[in-house]
Amino acid sequence: MNYQEILAQYADKPGGMIEAFHAIQEKLNYLPQEVIIEAARVFDKPVAQAFGVATFYSMFSTQPRGKYVIRICESAPCHVAGAAEVVAALEQELGISMGESTADGLFTLEFTECVGQCQATPVITINGAPYLDVTPARVAGIIMACK
Repeated sequence: MNYQEILAQYADKPGGMIEAFHAIQEKLNYLPQEVIIEAARVFDKPVAQAFGVATFYSMFSTQPRGKYVIRICESAPCHVAGAAEVVAALEQELGISMGESTADGLFTLEFTECVGQCQATPVITINGAPYLDVTPARVAGIIMACK
């Protein structure tokens, strides 16, 4: 994947850096440091500003992540509905803690804020797709379906 070509596609668009970062992250699942530095050059911005964009938005990651990014909502409704128990089940099933990735590069666990599905809590997303009313008992099946 040639990230320079992707950056060039968005160079003249308003908000182009964010769009380019989305496109690159879709390919790599994170934004490597060299991509952010090159984006600063392409968009004629200070490197610190490009890093600011890459680190401000929660949907971007500057660290390598797994093929499947599992995010669990940590808002009050999900918390009250048992999100902590779902987190424990995810960590046990995958053998990692929140914020980590599995050694095989398949899964990453992250927290997120509300995903707008409060009618069916707790909620997890996998690569943006919501899973509603998640219970610890459902975790193994959800993980298996990804494999």
